[in-house]
Amino acid sequence: MTREEAIAAVARGKSLRGAYLVGADFGGADLCGADLGGASLCGAYLGGADLGGADLCEADLSEAD
Repeated sequence: MTREEAIAAVARGKSLRGAYLVGADFGGADLCGADLGGASLCGAYLGGADLGGADLCEADLSEAD
């Protein structure tokens, strides 16, 4: 899934629960309210991303920035 696809999915209210987003660059992205529970975000860049209200329960954020 590309950055653009993931952001568009979140904007439509689609769940990204369990998604494979390893190494994704979400710098400055609007992920407000995103369902990222259990997602693989290893090595992802989240600098400046809006994660307000996002569900990151059990998400793998190892080595994420």
